Amino acid sequence: MKKHIVSLALAGCCLLSGCSAMLERSYQTSAPHEDKPITAEDASYVRVEDYRELVSAVLYLVSQGEEEGVIRLYDYAGDVDTDLSDACLEVATQDPLGAYAVEYIKHEYTRVVAYYQATVSIRYRRTPEQVASIVRVTGSSAIRERIRQALEDFREEAVLRVSYFAEDESSLQELVRQAYYDNPGSALGLPEVEISLYPSAGRDRIIELVMTYPGSTPLLRVRRDAAEDRAEELSASLRGMEGEQAALAAAGLLAENAVWDSEGDSTVYAALVGGAADDEGLALAYALLCQSVGLSCDVMEGELAGESRMWNVLALPGGVRYYDPAAGEGELCTPQELARRGYTWPGAPQVERTELLAPEESPEPAESTVPEELLEG
Repeated sequence: MKKHIVSLALAGCCLLSGCSAMLERSYQTSAPHEDKPITAEDASYVRVEDYRELVSAVLYLVSQGEEEGVIRLYDYAGDVDTDLSDACLEVATQDPLGAYAVEYIKHEYTRVVAYYQATVSIRYRRTPEQVASIVRVTGSSAIRERIRQALEDFREEAVLRVSYFAEDESSLQELVRQAYYDNPGSALGLPEVEISLYPSAGRDRIIELVMTYPGSTPLLRVRRDAAEDRAEELSASLRGMEGEQAALAAAGLLAENAVWDSEGDSTVYAALVGGAADDEGLALAYALLCQSVGLSCDVMEGELAGESRMWNVLALPGGVRYYDPAAGEGELCTPQELARRGYTWPGAPQVERTELLAPEESPEPAESTVPEELLEG
C-alpha cells in the first residue's frame, strides 16, 4: 500500500483561515470547506478533485515558496482551464500571503488518461526572509505592541498578519504614534510610515509598515543608549522611593538637568543628554525617569492656551496625577487642577479656569558636553 505523505487539505485550510503556516510550519486545523483530505501518491505532485482543493493546492505551493509545482486533477467535474486561472488569480489577489508575496502565477496543463496534469509556475516579489519575518497578531493592542518593538530598535520594516482586521490606514497611523510614545527611551523623532494592506479588503490581512527615521540607524541606536544610560544614572538616587515621593523627586532631577526651550528638539536625547528640549522632549524624559524606577508614567498630548502641549500622566496610589515638566512648577496636579489652569485634552473635566503663566524661556541652554559626532544627524 502506497504511503500518503502530503495532507494538503490541512495545509490549505490553515493558510486560508489565517494561521501563520510560513512561520510555524504547523498545518493542524479544522477544514471548513473541504469534503475530504487531498493526498498525493508521491512527493512530486499534489492531487485534487474539486475547486476548493485546487485553490488549497496552489496556496500550499506559495506557502512553501515553490517556484514550480505539479497538480493532478482526478475525477474533476469543472472546467479545468477556467478553474486553474481562477484559482491562481484568487491566491495571488485575495489571499493575504499571495497578495503580499506573489508577483504572478501562471499555469499550463495536459490531459492524461485518468487525470489532468497542471504545472503551476510562481514568481515572487518578496524574499524568503521577508516572508519568514511575518508576525501573526490579533487585535489593536497586539498590533501596537509589535510596532512598539519595531520602533524600539529602529527597524525599517514590520510585516504583520492580522486576523479579524478592523483597522484602516488612519487608525494604523495612530497606533504607530501611540507606540512611539510608549517607548520614551527610543523617542528620537517620529518616523514617517508608509502603510500597505494585502489584500485591499477582508478580515484576514497582511499589514506592511515601512518606516523612515530622522537619522541613520547606528546614530539613533547610539543616542538611544546614551539617553537610557543617563536616565539610569539620574534615577539611581530614586531607588527605594515610591509613589508621589518618587514622582516629585524625578521632577526635581529633571529640572536640575534639563531646561525648557520652546525652540528646542522634541526628543528624550535632547533633554537628558543635551540639557534642553521643548515640552515634548521634557515629557519624554520625565516618563523615562519615572519608568526607570517602576512608576506608571505616560506622555499625554493636549493644548494650553490654544497651543499644542505635551505633559505626563501618572497612575499613583492616590489616583491619577498630571505633571507638566515645561511649566517649571514641580507640582503634581489632579485632572481638575490641570483643567483649571487652562489645559485641555479629550475627556478633560469641565471646570472654571484660572490663569496660568507660561514658564520663562531659558535664554541660552548650557553648553552641551555631548560628543560632536552624536550631535550630527
